[in-house]
Amino acid sequence: MIKVQTINTSGPISGNLKNILTDFFHFHAFRPHQRKACESVIEGKDLLLVMPTGAGKSLCYQLPGIARKGTTLVISPLIALMEDQTAGLRQKGFRADRIHSGLTRLKSRRICREYLDGKLDFFFMAPERLAVPGFPEMLAKGKPALVAIDEAHCISHWGHDFRPDYRLLGERLPLLRPAPFIAMTATATSRVQADIVRQLRMNQPELRIHGFRRTNIAIELVEIPPADRTRKVIEILKANERRPAIIYAPTRQKTETLAMELSNDFKAAPYHAGLAPEIRDGVQAAFLSEKLEIIVATIAFGMGIDKPDIRTVIHTALPGSLEGYYQEIGRAGRDGKPSRAILLHAYGDRRVHQFFHEKSYPHEKVLKEIYRRLKKDRLSLESLAKEFSMGENEFDIALEKLRIHGGARMEPDKTVRRGHDRWLNSYRAQSDHRLKQIEEISRFVSSSSCRMLHLIQHFGDSEDDGRPCGICDFCAPEKAIAVFYRGPTKQEEKIIWRIMSTLKRFNSLSTGRLYEASCPHASISRSDFESLLKSLAGASLVTVREDAFEKNGKRIHYKRAGVTKNGRSLRFEACKSLSLSSLERAPRTARKKALVRGEKGRK
Repeated sequence: MIKVQTINTSGPISGNLKNILTDFFHFHAFRPHQRKACESVIEGKDLLLVMPTGAGKSLCYQLPGIARKGTTLVISPLIALMEDQTAGLRQKGFRADRIHSGLTRLKSRRICREYLDGKLDFFFMAPERLAVPGFPEMLAKGKPALVAIDEAHCISHWGHDFRPDYRLLGERLPLLRPAPFIAMTATATSRVQADIVRQLRMNQPELRIHGFRRTNIAIELVEIPPADRTRKVIEILKANERRPAIIYAPTRQKTETLAMELSNDFKAAPYHAGLAPEIRDGVQAAFLSEKLEIIVATIAFGMGIDKPDIRTVIHTALPGSLEGYYQEIGRAGRDGKPSRAILLHAYGDRRVHQFFHEKSYPHEKVLKEIYRRLKKDRLSLESLAKEFSMGENEFDIALEKLRIHGGARMEPDKTVRRGHDRWLNSYRAQSDHRLKQIEEISRFVSSSSCRMLHLIQHFGDSEDDGRPCGICDFCAPEKAIAVFYRGPTKQEEKIIWRIMSTLKRFNSLSTGRLYEASCPHASISRSDFESLLKSLAGASLVTVREDAFEKNGKRIHYKRAGVTKNGRSLRFEACKSLSLSSLERAPRTARKKALVRGEKGRK
């Protein structure tokens, strides 16, 4: 057992921020953007901090909490995350504890007493605790020096990981004023940022949105049928330098199936929310201690995981949103060394998301029927469910959506009563937003531009310089490990020439019209045509950009292709020298030749 010497933080803390950083946290220097964030919070300002995974957000509440003296209350969404952060702070000598459903009532009471007596530097809790009668009032008696809300995007139903219990924060946290609030997340669009500020009722907060560019993560987007993905994953991970790795699978069943197949070649195990807590904890501990080199997981794994040497993150299906995807790939390369994020996808993945969307967002007439039955007086959930001829799961989902949007009010005694009548517009807006997220990730995987720059622009990082990353499969195809390159066939040479000739004549066209003009009688499929366009864009012969127009009140997105200066000077003979993407490795000499010629075309 490691003996930890407790630091005395109850007395005056002298010295500047650098001294506190060195003496208390044992760091020699601040990371980018940390110092200014710490200064704002120490001064008592509310702060919304959006920085990528691994950028050091935790220090931005831990150091100010110590500098302000008193207890820092930390709202955290996962038990495993609370346990990990509590243990880490204790190792540094701080008085830290947590309260969650995994503790006995007796132990929870003891920890609450320590909080009230001012014996804790850091007190972690889940947002669900705020629903326990009397608990918010108990917290208010302790008057924390600082309130930190981790994974703050969970409070917004515009976010990718919305959790209804986070909505309680806006109602209950005002009791803890005048303590300043710091809300932290790795992924938040401008809409989510505004919603976080509004829901938390922050007082004229500073917004610090920094560092979405990850300079050491090379992204590859690979269109591949589902049946071939396991083989591709094994092929990618055979090289030792590509492990440890996280593989994300879309369902619990697929995590277990894929983990079983990978275990023939690697030390691999599944991780998902359906496993017993002790099994999940064991898998996570084995991965962190290097007894496992691969985890196959649903998105239930990874939040707050501090393993710096993950070399590869592979998604075996289209993610649900760009926000979720960015957060998940951010678990790679936290040590700053070169890492890869590889996304395996196909058009059918989008249909799967749309299917689950219909399950998660019942038709509004179902919600209206339940709402009409609710009264101001309480009804038992059991009796209400019996009145509707629908499955238990379907009823639970519909009632939960009503609760989230205010149409139903749930009571601690498992009764429910009618809420306000403004829920429908909110429900429709959230459903539409979720469909928009599916469209955004679909456009990302079909894009013809720098992968990292696409993500940076999506999050609106205004401080970024806008340069291409130089390492993704679009910027540096010769370094890709999941996609190989070959020369075009005779038929492809002719189609490439038609594409270039058409664009020279019209300058730019929608990709749909360009396909009709360049591929008479549908001589190749639309997906193969799109692949040709990507190769031409990669060789700097064409540009392919997102465009949109309004129709019947809706914004219709499409892609528009244009010809570059290099494209205008292209000769037919040069079409043979282009390199096209392929899932199969070409012979070494042919591949090397194609890549060299492709590089000439790009220049």
